[in-house]
Amino acid sequence: MRFTTNDADEVEAAVEAATRAVRQGDLVVLPTDTVYGIGADAFDPAAVRRLLAAKGRGREMPPPVLVATKPTLQALAVDVREWVTVLVDAFWPGPLTIVCRQQPSLQWDLGETRGTVAVRMPDHPVALAVLERTGPMAVSSANTSGLPAATDVDAAETMLGERVTAYVDAGPTPGSEASTILDVTGEQPRLLRLGALSLERIDEVLAPSGRAVVVPDETD
Repeated sequence: MRFTTNDADEVEAAVEAATRAVRQGDLVVLPTDTVYGIGADAFDPAAVRRLLAAKGRGREMPPPVLVATKPTLQALAVDVREWVTVLVDAFWPGPLTIVCRQQPSLQWDLGETRGTVAVRMPDHPVALAVLERTGPMAVSSANTSGLPAATDVDAAETMLGERVTAYVDAGPTPGSEASTILDVTGEQPRLLRLGALSLERIDEVLAPSGRAVVVPDETD
């Protein structure tokens, strides 16, 4: 089903429907500040498998996890360095995904994560409202592999169809770029994907710590 968000009552109905679907182990499509995402309960392995199947992906491409608050990062990750916290304070909520070492006690199965987890706090009121009720969600761009990420619900529904229980329609997204992804498991942040957040802005925030983003040759 599709739920619009044109007024406060519609937003509440959409958030409640999406929350209910996630709690039931179903898939939802949500707006974010970058592109639309397809999401599931991060702690429901069967739901995460359905998410990967809907996108046509295997376990070797685990989905990121979206959270509603900055402190949630500490519950999901270990060895969060001070400069990582600086990045989070500067760019969350927003288009920055950070790959951290995950808490070993977490009872979930996102795929072949190799002991890491990619975490982001999106800057969208509807997404945050859902996350506040569901807790962390596994969320990937709302598209099938090989096709552009959906920037509106029509595109997402065309690609994903009835595999998704609830589509939350908040209109076109502000842009078409996904989030920038940094690997922060080492002593220096390493660029994994350049997206909506520029390297210049990141390096500006990191400058006082004496760090700068390492850009692999293939992304030059």
